[in-house]
Amino acid sequence: MRTKAAPGEPQIETIRRRRPWLLDLYGTAVGKKYVMAVTGIVWMGYVAAHMVGNLKVYLGEDDLNHYAEWLRTLATPALPRTVLLWLLRSALIVAIVLHVHAAYRLTVMDHRSRPRQYVRRQDYVAANYASRTMRWGGVIVGLFIIFHLMDLTWGYANPAFVRGEVYDNLVASFERVPVAIVYVVANLALGLHLYHGAWSLFQSMGWNHPRFNLWRRWFAGAFAAVVTIGNVSFPLAVLTGVIG
Repeated sequence: MRTKAAPGEPQIETIRRRRPWLLDLYGTAVGKKYVMAVTGIVWMGYVAAHMVGNLKVYLGEDDLNHYAEWLRTLATPALPRTVLLWLLRSALIVAIVLHVHAAYRLTVMDHRSRPRQYVRRQDYVAANYASRTMRWGGVIVGLFIIFHLMDLTWGYANPAFVRGEVYDNLVASFERVPVAIVYVVANLALGLHLYHGAWSLFQSMGWNHPRFNLWRRWFAGAFAAVVTIGNVSFPLAVLTGVIG
């Protein structure tokens, strides 16, 4: 950028360094919505795969434990044991950090754009329950992820935890009624979050069209229902003695 000098003074040039275009894009509301959509797709893929993998609990202890060991040995011997698993976990951590940050910044931008804070937003009147509870649902899901890791990955919240014994750890955890209730409630919140996220990500990415809205709604509902039913079935199966 060139600045004009006063008469009789030498011309002065100043150069403003431009940020990378990705940062410029992320500085806009549209860019943040892109980030939320992409990171949401990453986590949707993960929760679906995680639920499908855990269905092996119905095949018995050996099948679930063997599946868990297979995850630890991915890409061996090309990579050391658990390295690829930790790379995948790191990618998920980055995705959720970006997702939360983008959601927070969009919330701040939304609040700043309101002319009067005390006026009730009309779009809340028309919004469905999943949309209106999206932010609080995200908080509940985030806290649940931390508890889930402490319970079945690190073992701090599970007195009967034995590293490597995935089946027994799961059964021991869900035999505690309060813990089973937490899992059921948290996964219902996750289902609402997935429904709204699966519905809105198409719009955020610019893939929406009135002709496809019915398909979008069916996809969002079916995806959220399958994941929720699968995850809720695990604590209920333990409490009812189906597995154990």
